[in-house]
Amino acid sequence: MPSPAIPSVLFVCVHNAGRSQMAAAFLSHLGGDRVEVRSAGSAPAHTVNPAVIAAMSEVGIDISAETPKALTPEAVQTSDVVITMGCGDACPYFPGKRYLDWTLADPAGHTLESIRPIRDTIEQHIHTLLTDLHITPSP
Repeated sequence: MPSPAIPSVLFVCVHNAGRSQMAAAFLSHLGGDRVEVRSAGSAPAHTVNPAVIAAMSEVGIDISAETPKALTPEAVQTSDVVITMGCGDACPYFPGKRYLDWTLADPAGHTLESIRPIRDTIEQHIHTLLTDLHITPSP
């Protein structure tokens, strides 16, 4: 009997330098090889926000090697779930995909202290997503 396909999740925000990077890192960390994870931005920055890197480091997740990526229609088309975080009309729509929109503050220009609650909210959303995908989080 063939093994079931693993779900593919795409996180999208404007710059792919904060919210979507944190979400992708949490899902990769907690979902392991049981989920395919991508992130992209409608207008990607040149680097990931250093304060976001520091916030994730505090919870034991290193995203210092990540780079913002451009959103492509192919990335959306090949994903089962597309989660937007403030990219507005720049996110392409394909019928048959599951779309979620997480309303989260943009960490751009914020201090580490003000990014922590955003990070923690994203982690809560990821736990809910894992439940929806029938994936038990890794410890």
